[in-house]
Amino acid sequence: MILPLKKQAGMCLHVTSLPGKYGIGEVGNAAHDFIDALASMNLAVWQLLPTGPTAYGDSPYQPLSTFAGNELLIDIESLIRLGLLKPSEADTLCDLPRDTVDFGRLIPLKYALLSQAAGRFASRADSRLKADFDQYLEDNDECWLHDYAIYRVLKSLHCEKPWPEWDQPFAHRDGAAIAKFENDAGERIACIKILQFLFHHQWNALHSYASEMGIGLFGDMPIYIALDSADAWAHPDILRIDREGRLDDVAGVPPDYFSEDGQLWGNPLYDWKHHAENGFAWWIERMRYSIAMADLVRIDHFRGFEGFWSVPAQSQTARNGKWEPGPGDAIFEAMRNSLGDLPIVAEDLGVITPEVESLRDRYEIPGMKVLQFEVTADDFDVADIRENCVCYTGTHDNDTTVGWFHGSPDDTRPRKEIVATQEIVLELTDGRPETIHNDLINFAFGSNARVAIAPMQDYLGLGSEARLNTPGTSSNNWRWRLLPEQLTSELHESIREMTGSSGRGTPC
Repeated sequence: MILPLKKQAGMCLHVTSLPGKYGIGEVGNAAHDFIDALASMNLAVWQLLPTGPTAYGDSPYQPLSTFAGNELLIDIESLIRLGLLKPSEADTLCDLPRDTVDFGRLIPLKYALLSQAAGRFASRADSRLKADFDQYLEDNDECWLHDYAIYRVLKSLHCEKPWPEWDQPFAHRDGAAIAKFENDAGERIACIKILQFLFHHQWNALHSYASEMGIGLFGDMPIYIALDSADAWAHPDILRIDREGRLDDVAGVPPDYFSEDGQLWGNPLYDWKHHAENGFAWWIERMRYSIAMADLVRIDHFRGFEGFWSVPAQSQTARNGKWEPGPGDAIFEAMRNSLGDLPIVAEDLGVITPEVESLRDRYEIPGMKVLQFEVTADDFDVADIRENCVCYTGTHDNDTTVGWFHGSPDDTRPRKEIVATQEIVLELTDGRPETIHNDLINFAFGSNARVAIAPMQDYLGLGSEARLNTPGTSSNNWRWRLLPEQLTSELHESIREMTGSSGRGTPC
């Protein structure tokens, strides 16, 4: 068991949702202040969503690289302190909204600033920072960084089109074409590497501070990668795609709670035979990187390691897919032999079979229980929430507890189902409609689970207007942001009372 022996409580908040004046949450003062707030609330775990660079749709679950950090999260104030930016130059971001991320306006403005900062690095960074950069290159350039930097510059030169639509010499990674491009675009390639260094330099400082404050960072790793990613471009052999980037089958899940048609993700599937023949080397490096970034890592769609849903690429829905076998024990044996005990949590939601549960349990990997799904099941018993799991009120894919309980204007459930849910939840929690967010949190805190987590929106008692993501939709997601005035002393006290009364509090 890799969860803490003492019961703990935590909060889920995407980094982009942190407060701040520059249009998006950043890995700087706001993140450090948030760690201080968690400590004040006696919460010991900060659950994060993936922090990779995003593309169309802004989803952190479709990153442009499985190793790179999202440059948009780089802290502007830190760049000012390093002398890489002037305070007045950052004013271009100050007109962006505070309560939402306007990606359309943010992206060109912030990347312009980041490019300025990177261009000044050679002349303005001090000798210690340059030495750290040199070490970063030595540690990462050959593994992933150089490929990522080339990919990002090429993608920009091809009007951000996916790599299968690039000029063939670049799409096919022709050696002579790439070598000439490296020479011609050296400064732009170096710029990307500097930005990645600055992100990871700030992230390492945040991780160290969290450890000092007794806060564990709980990361998140999507099982699949995007076709339009540096990983797929540089290592097409790890995927079931041809030389042109064409797919016969794609990833998804069958019909479930979220959608009667299933979810058609469209990600390329892994060539598991290739991975096995290569000793799962790419996966080992991916996991090594992930556990260096966080103290605990949730693997999204864990069931795909036992069996995955394969859908013909031309399908309009995920209904007509089929189950295919995953790598099973072999991948976990390989990773454990290389990395030791794995600090991972299985996202084991959806169609879970005894075989999936056996795979999870053989490696003592904690699973998940999401109360919005669990409490309405006919056979639900709070005793079934075992110790070796993480219990949630809801996740980033759920409506807020208040929105779920009352029903939002976009809710697809029949009204009678919403009313039935309300009756069940009120009886289970012995709660009231006006306090249902706290009642469900207290119910999670009272469970056997070693770790219990609620999204920030639930602690605040917010409705559907604060929902972060709606699965199956591609717009108006990942935008919600916390306002600093919402972190009141009354909120701190309320959460301290809940953690204390449940025995999940950490010493002040």
